[in-house]
Amino acid sequence: MSLDLKVIQLHELPEILDFELKKQSELGLSEDDKIFESWHAKWRKESLEHYLPLGWSFLAREQEGQLSGYFLAQPLLFFEGMTQTLWVEHLQFSSLQARDQLCELAYKLAREKHFQKVVLPNQSTVSNAIKHLKPENWGPHFLQLITSKM
Repeated sequence: MSLDLKVIQLHELPEILDFELKKQSELGLSEDDKIFESWHAKWRKESLEHYLPLGWSFLAREQEGQLSGYFLAQPLLFFEGMTQTLWVEHLQFSSLQARDQLCELAYKLAREKHFQKVVLPNQSTVSNAIKHLKPENWGPHFLQLITSKM
């Protein structure tokens, strides 16, 4: 079963926040820890207000309309000698299917737009999803995928 993938709209911001708070609850954090975590989280409200209008962030929905995952991204221009890099700063998902489809979408989007690479968070589950694309380490927190011949 395929998920519905689409650009996140600003009016979906509260749903993203609820999704993240639910993920925090699954980790068993105390209410104080949840508040402290949300202050510097990549998905905090101010961050979402920046990323969502750019039009490079996508979400995955199940057929029933339930949010299954999303990523926050933006293009980096003329960075490290590359014309364009798609930087996926944050990726969150509730299923491996959402993870796989969102990673594939980021890679295909970068290729389609003629970007030279895509940078994804270096999480073990993400590296499993993209290992067939031969990711390389890009610092301690990110992986890069070359999307064009160099």
